[in-house]
Amino acid sequence: MSFTGRLVAGMVAVLLVTVLALAWSADALLRSSLEGEIRASLERDAHLVRRALPTDPSRLQSSVLQLAEETGLRITIIDTTGRVVAESELGGDALATLENHLGRPEIQEAIKSGTGANRRISHTVGRPLLYVAIRGGPGFVRVSTGLEAVDAVVSRAQRAVLLASLLALALGLGMATLAARSFARPLTETAAAARAIADGRPPYFPHAGVRDVDALIAALREMHEQLSRRFEDLRREREESTALVEAMVEGVLAADARGRILTANSAARRLLGFEGGREFPNLTQLFHPKPARDVVDAALRGEVVAERELDLEDRILLASARPLATGGTVLVLHDVTALRRLESVRRDFVANVSHELKTPLTSIAGYAETLAGETPDPETTRRFLEVILANSRRMQRLVDDLLDLSRIESGGWQPEPEPQDLATVAGEVLDLFAGRAAEGGVGCVVEVAADAATVEMDAQALRQVLSNLVDNALRYTPSGGRITIAARRDRTAILLEVRDTGAGIPSEHLPRLFERFYRVDPSRSRAAGGTGLGLAIVKHLIEAHGGDCEALSTLGVGTTIRCRIPQAGEAHLTA
Repeated sequence: MSFTGRLVAGMVAVLLVTVLALAWSADALLRSSLEGEIRASLERDAHLVRRALPTDPSRLQSSVLQLAEETGLRITIIDTTGRVVAESELGGDALATLENHLGRPEIQEAIKSGTGANRRISHTVGRPLLYVAIRGGPGFVRVSTGLEAVDAVVSRAQRAVLLASLLALALGLGMATLAARSFARPLTETAAAARAIADGRPPYFPHAGVRDVDALIAALREMHEQLSRRFEDLRREREESTALVEAMVEGVLAADARGRILTANSAARRLLGFEGGREFPNLTQLFHPKPARDVVDAALRGEVVAERELDLEDRILLASARPLATGGTVLVLHDVTALRRLESVRRDFVANVSHELKTPLTSIAGYAETLAGETPDPETTRRFLEVILANSRRMQRLVDDLLDLSRIESGGWQPEPEPQDLATVAGEVLDLFAGRAAEGGVGCVVEVAADAATVEMDAQALRQVLSNLVDNALRYTPSGGRITIAARRDRTAILLEVRDTGAGIPSEHLPRLFERFYRVDPSRSRAAGGTGLGLAIVKHLIEAHGGDCEALSTLGVGTTIRCRIPQAGEAHLTA
């Protein structure tokens, strides 16, 4: 056969192969892409329908009809036994004639993974539909739509490819002899472009200078552009999903069936200590505690793990796992360390308050029962009533301190800083405790530096801070001791100190000294009548002014409580 004949035969063969390859790949890719988008859209619509369903079962059918009219979708509500309880295409008594849907493929898939999909011809409406079902409502919410639009788009693309190929074949046969060399190069390049499209590589579209060949190339270019737009949409959706997972505060790990970690968001890396690009080991080797390994083993077996609490030394994580439809699992880790610590603080607080109230209540009840059941002499009666009164006042102080602390912490109190004469306020506070100090043989002095004579602070807060600190110091300063209220200015603030010459506090107790109800010596503190809240109130009042507190102590020498109070122009006051 001559070169022209061979070229013509080759051109025809190449064109036929190219057309068939393009038609097949276009059909498969377009159909897969479009059906995938429709499925994703139906899944979103199913979630919207689930949220829109009424809680009243009697309103399900009317609500489904209204939602179907608004969305143009077929909507079916199925209970957990597979019975259809609402259907947009049928109504009334017709629902009872429908067969049980529990065996439907999309329902079975939704039972396993929460979401299911299936394409088939509906026995009810008699046409092919794409079904998507999710768990929700009384059991399952299923939405479906016809695939006529997909078939129409695919058919138009096939016709365009086939039409372009027929034109190219007709013109090629007539001009093969005259344009053998012109045809050979562009057709070869066109075939290469078609292969590149099928392989997912960037194609090169030549300019042949021949109308028929250029028409074929234009058709290929148009098809490639359409496919590129579809793939770009899919890529964007994938990036959005990735960004959403990356923004989650929960750690998310995705692993294949062998346990190899495929994806891990930033939160997972932070929670598990794999920041800075460190590679994850196999999921089965990621955790050392046995409860965590049990969760991993169950997840890789395809089991659903719901909120299993894991104690990983310095963190407490809530782990949940779901199997992937393609094999493997998704593991979600939620850090509940702070929540568990808050729960522990709350339990300790309730226990401490109960204990603090129980002691005076027991005393009051015991002495009151004695007075009610007996007739003691007047001196005994007076002594019992004094005990009852003292314990009542102790309870009142505790309740007042709790209310003050609650008001400060909740933001119900805001400081109103004003210039205060520190020496004057300190003297007034010491006057309030002069009787107790004299009775206990404790001396009290005020040492205010000249540059710290005036402090910007809420008047009520300043008096309460000094009162609580002096009251606390008096309890632990023995006869012959001394309490000093001192103030000086450092570079950024006023340093207010209350020093005593008591026995001092062991260093291991100092970091917790400002906690509620924390006592270095509980028996001695309760005997002295303290509520255990004074230093906590001082700390919150100072922090409300933007400052901080610290405790300094030396055993056998004494204790100093130092409050740093920022001043206007030197630090911002905060509520």
